[in-house]
Amino acid sequence: MKIALFGATGRVGGEWLRLALADGHEVTALSRSPETLASHEQLRVIEGDVRHFEAVSRAVAGAEAVFSALGTDRTTTLTEATPHFIRAMEQSGVRRIVTIGTAGILQSRTTPELLRYEAGDSNRRLTFAAEEHHKAFGMLRQSGLDWTIICPTYLPDGPAAGAYRIERDFLPEEGKEISVDDTAQFAYTELVEGDHIGYRVGIAY
Repeated sequence: MKIALFGATGRVGGEWLRLALADGHEVTALSRSPETLASHEQLRVIEGDVRHFEAVSRAVAGAEAVFSALGTDRTTTLTEATPHFIRAMEQSGVRRIVTIGTAGILQSRTTPELLRYEAGDSNRRLTFAAEEHHKAFGMLRQSGLDWTIICPTYLPDGPAAGAYRIERDFLPEEGKEISVDDTAQFAYTELVEGDHIGYRVGIAY
């Protein structure tokens, strides 16, 4: 498969890239720091900024699917980039996109009509990241694309254990954390197999 990748230099994105290349996929990664990505015969790196449509369009051209591991890092990069993803995919005829979100945009168990960050399920006082992911979720939901948003809770570094739980639109009960590697593994599997198109998927141990 030919895949466009955004967020390749991050923790989840880097592990996801390793998995995709190991399975023989052709990956085009957009990065502001291409020198930080090790060369690989199946990896094409484009230098550019996801906030610029032309750069995103070049990365998506010729792809069959898109994976984004972009976070927020206290910026609006995610909500600036998401419309570019959608537009570039529409122009290139690409329908499938998997992104990494946050458990804050899953439905609350105590107040199901609200999202977890709105209902205070996570007890986090700062909601900027969740608000940005919520906006991106809204854009994807309205796009008509075949989207899936993987929504991990606390993300410590660590190897893939494999014994994680998933649930559509909710965080698995009593879920407290999920490793970076397991998150990347599930996101990679979801892009390839497409079992949860049109859903946010909570993931935790």
